[in-house]
Amino acid sequence: MRSPFFRIILYLFPLFLVGIFFVVTHSLAQSYVIDATVNISVCGNNVREAPVEDCDNEDFGGYSCVNYGFDGGSLACDISCSIDTSSCSNDPDEPDDPGGGPVNPPPAQTTVSFSGRAYPMSSVTILKDGQIALQTIAGPDANFSASLTGLSAGSYTFSVYSEDINGQRSALFTFSVYVSSGASTNITGIYITPTISVDKAQVLHGDNIAIFGQTIPDSDVVISVNSEPEYFRYTDADQDGIYLYNFDSSVLVMGSHHTKSKSSYDGDISTYGQIVSFLVGDSNIMNEEGVCGAGIGDVNCDGFVNLIDFSIEAYWYRRSNVPANVDLNNDGKVDLIDFSIMAYYWTG
Repeated sequence: MRSPFFRIILYLFPLFLVGIFFVVTHSLAQSYVIDATVNISVCGNNVREAPVEDCDNEDFGGYSCVNYGFDGGSLACDISCSIDTSSCSNDPDEPDDPGGGPVNPPPAQTTVSFSGRAYPMSSVTILKDGQIALQTIAGPDANFSASLTGLSAGSYTFSVYSEDINGQRSALFTFSVYVSSGASTNITGIYITPTISVDKAQVLHGDNIAIFGQTIPDSDVVISVNSEPEYFRYTDADQDGIYLYNFDSSVLVMGSHHTKSKSSYDGDISTYGQIVSFLVGDSNIMNEEGVCGAGIGDVNCDGFVNLIDFSIEAYWYRRSNVPANVDLNNDGKVDLIDFSIMAYYWTG
């Protein structure tokens, strides 16, 4: 018969998991933040921010109709901060306002526009304060753009991620922005980090391990493999953004290692993306399909089995429709057995 103490432990364990989940969720939100270097301009703040804006309300940067090939008249600025020359004229005797009175522009919408680079024809998802707000598709050149409208004024945290040709998700590209009422905020220069995978969970010392992923087409890729010292290797992405490097493991010591990558294109450079772990040992063990670099228990595929994976597992505790990567023993549910398996593969 189980002791009262054991029954109390079983009773309190779900509450413990919930507590850990809320504590770690904050850490989870922080852990995937990629320091973003983006360009932000605001249309509607009465300040012309070139080269993104041609004008902003009455600020035309010192230009007049004459600069646009007319003899006279008055420039106007539309709601997208582009020059409107409809009131300019080549007849100097014609009044500036042939319509007989001022034209009231339509009320401006509060808009946030995003643009940057991901992977060719990839799905790009934009999160607003942790919730999916918008999805779009990058073009064949990996460029994407999308806009959110109808927002209230205030501070928002936006995150952007993409999925490569194999369905592997990039690291989150996260930044905070204050949105002004009635203004258009343009966020440009977003550069999604490359995805990365390895073909072996363990590589025989002296054999090659394939490191591969997807990024911007024709970009330069830097691959880092941690060791003493850290090794850097360089390769090029092809026209589809696919890159591959066969790394010679003979320079590595036996044991655990990890790798990451970043890319650069046309003067822009991404930060490093997610980390993938592998072992150098006395035999080759191929990576199973769908298993991340750290193996079983690496629920979020960051190369480690740690509190972040534990928090995801805790969220699905006793819930239905459990994702396959979370159900560690494939019994259709998350229970104590799954946590025991995770503990066995724990990397910290």
